Amino acid sequence: MRVTGSWPDGLESAFRAYEDALMRDDTAELDALFEPGPDTLRGDGSGLLRGHDRISAYRSARGGVARRTLVGLDVQELAPGTVLVVGESRFAGGGRGLQTQLWRRTTGAWRIRTAHVTGRAPALDRTVWRVVGDPLVRAPGVSTGGPLAGLRVAVKDLVAVRGHVVGAGNPTWESAAPVETEHAPAVGMLLAAGAELTGIARTDEFAYALAGRNAHHGAPPNGADPERISGGSTSGPASAVALGQADVGLGTDTAGSIRVPASYQGLWGLRTTHGHVSRDGVLPLAQSFDTVGWLARRPETLRAVATVALGPGAAGLGSPLLVCDALLTAADPATRRVFDDWLDRTGRTVETVELPALDDLAETLRIVQGAEAHRNHGAWVAAHPGALGADVAERFAVAARITAEDEAAARDELGRLRAAVRTVVAGRAMALPTVPGPAPLRTADGPDLLATRRSTLRMTAVAGIGGLPAVSAPLLAVDGAPVGVSLVGPVGSDLALVDLAAELAPANESVTDVPIGS
Repeated sequence: MRVTGSWPDGLESAFRAYEDALMRDDTAELDALFEPGPDTLRGDGSGLLRGHDRISAYRSARGGVARRTLVGLDVQELAPGTVLVVGESRFAGGGRGLQTQLWRRTTGAWRIRTAHVTGRAPALDRTVWRVVGDPLVRAPGVSTGGPLAGLRVAVKDLVAVRGHVVGAGNPTWESAAPVETEHAPAVGMLLAAGAELTGIARTDEFAYALAGRNAHHGAPPNGADPERISGGSTSGPASAVALGQADVGLGTDTAGSIRVPASYQGLWGLRTTHGHVSRDGVLPLAQSFDTVGWLARRPETLRAVATVALGPGAAGLGSPLLVCDALLTAADPATRRVFDDWLDRTGRTVETVELPALDDLAETLRIVQGAEAHRNHGAWVAAHPGALGADVAERFAVAARITAEDEAAARDELGRLRAAVRTVVAGRAMALPTVPGPAPLRTADGPDLLATRRSTLRMTAVAGIGGLPAVSAPLLAVDGAPVGVSLVGPVGSDLALVDLAAELAPANESVTDVPIGS
């Protein structure tokens, strides 16, 4: 191995100890070799981590690194007790990487103050994509000047793309799935308008989750905050859009599967009015709530796509904005504070309204969704024991215990609750935080994520039970992480909601960053 420069006393042994601990994934030793305190930095392609504690939490959830061999080192002493070390490495599986570390000697010991890692370039991030192209499917030649020309689309792996299978986030299902002979209408209309398909992106298994963690393919990165989960189940498309690998995410929303990742990753997301966009060619989860929708980085992009799918739209929504105290109380205290501040800054007149009990909304959605999910996929799940990740398997197990009497009672309640919710929002828009708070950390365990799911459903169930459109706009920040504001409106107000959310956004949110209709 080539070494350029000379090691100050004690640094070479500290550096070697770090490399050895890295290969053994000895997180305790690695923690000890990073300088304590809030100013320690670690960066890589997914973002920058600030502070020893956050770096430690990331490392404990990472699961080790690829095997590598150092092939070159440059050692540069910048000042007494401060040394820059740049290492070149060769990975056992092929490819090369680069690691830069700023070492400081404090209290007699060498520790890393700042580190930056450049790994080998992957052909594709398999936590985000199942299959990807350049592009995967081009727009028809006659559509190159269409209203969506120039837009790159990531398609959730529940939606049919001609020549490919629907993988549903599960390798066992994918291995036996038939090759699709036609695009789903939701895909075809985007291609006809000039968009191109970049690829098919990951989903939580059968879309029956909200976290974005997949037991088989891993967790897509959060493009807004690498320390946090991506959100799901439209997880891959959301990450692709947030990371700039696509301009539009085509997904589905049953109980929040577009709105949750939109909130977690600082995106614009639209759940459309139930039944207003064709679900043909889309693998169902629960037909009473399933909708097609989209994610984008800018409202102009979202509106352009929604206009292609839904037409020019109806008149705008009336005033005032509606708020429900129960929904605000369901949010974390910090989220409610920033939401209240945002609402005051809008200068809009606000009217407080009452909804049916949030627990009733969430429980009714849970039972009907579970009964339909079991009817759609229960036989397959029973025939393939061990094929599902533990969290989704447990969800299907609970769904299998829903009796016909339970479902019938919940369906009666659904009709009553749907009418009540629609009466409350008739002609106007209700504003609420999309989710209780920022995305959980990637280190969050199963019980924490289950609690987050339950609290989230109490908020997302309003639109789901109502069969109503809802837009999530990236208008809040809590602890430096994004939280969306949702606007829920009456049937058919999809475009009006996007327009209203854009009006309520800061001026810098209205600048498009992709060519549309070029």
